[in-house]
Amino acid sequence: MANELIGRVGILWRGDRAGASQALAQNHRLRPIFDALTALNIAPEAVVYADEAASDVREQLLRLNGVLVWVDPITGDQDRSRLDDMLRDVSSNGTWVSAHPDVILKMGMKEVVFRTRQLGWGTDTDLYDSFDSFKERFPARLASSGPRVLKQNHGNGGIGVWKVELASARPAAAGAGDNSRLTADAVVRVQHAEKRDAATEDVQLGAFMERCRGYFDGSGLLVDQAFQPRIVDGMVRCYMIQDAVSGFAHQWPAPSNPQAAAVPASSAHAAERSSPGQILGLPAAKTMYPESEPRFQILKRKMEAEWLPAMQRLLDIDTDALPMLWDADFLYGPKTLTGEDTYVLCEINVSCVSPFPERVPSQLAQAVRERLVSPVAGG
Repeated sequence: MANELIGRVGILWRGDRAGASQALAQNHRLRPIFDALTALNIAPEAVVYADEAASDVREQLLRLNGVLVWVDPITGDQDRSRLDDMLRDVSSNGTWVSAHPDVILKMGMKEVVFRTRQLGWGTDTDLYDSFDSFKERFPARLASSGPRVLKQNHGNGGIGVWKVELASARPAAAGAGDNSRLTADAVVRVQHAEKRDAATEDVQLGAFMERCRGYFDGSGLLVDQAFQPRIVDGMVRCYMIQDAVSGFAHQWPAPSNPQAAAVPASSAHAAERSSPGQILGLPAAKTMYPESEPRFQILKRKMEAEWLPAMQRLLDIDTDALPMLWDADFLYGPKTLTGEDTYVLCEINVSCVSPFPERVPSQLAQAVRERLVSPVAGG
């Protein structure tokens, strides 16, 4: 029958469980997802999550065919640990979950930038899995490689992301003529991506590294990438519906930032450059594009035909296990000899993708429908 119900799917976000009955009317960013699912005879259900109500949410999810999750890794002083345990439980009891917490651990952590650095979207990248290894190796890398960007493994919104560079061209060194081993009192200039004003701070290297100690708590780590000077040309977000590109967003740094002034006023995209933003990728106005946007076709082709299949093989992720909606953020790398753009992976966002291009809700709903009609064995 044309109007036969195909299934029931929850849309989960963190909020006030007591106000769940009014939550949908207030959630304008996810309303298009509800409408797109309804149009395909799928019954969407608002699932407002709070840690103290985890058992109630579990019971609600067990009555559904599946759930799409929008919860950041870190929200204030809360993380996803209790939520993820509950999602694993409901998944093992027959409710499919996107994105599944185990898939998030594989592809939604900053570590993926290091693990996939050889796939064609990588750059000079290192990883420190302990505070001792960070203290031992980072000073030499900073001295020899120029500005670096450090990223804690688990975070969002620029939390735990730092640009670090020497404040002087003549760093303090461990020995005469030795510029490869900076001393703890060498002065570095740091910039935290979480800070909206893009302010920099000069601080002694030893003090800054001590500031980073907490990033190694538990199984924490730091990823270390070379700073990409073409960040003045903006960041490109590639939206994915499982293994297919579904659109793009282009985000520019703020024109008030000194680095942004390096972009010529005659740039073909000067109008876009007026969008507010920050040099380390803080939230900013984004210009959305469909997957057919001509200037991003090289990126689309590489993503679908090369990089994603290679990442799946490396990380052992089946296509059916890929998140229903996710995105990859790219910075521009050096141009090729023929003038083509190259792209450097900045991060992969899996936990809470928003905003998104106009066509994403209908494409996402179609992918959910296909999953409900042809469920994956065992999940």
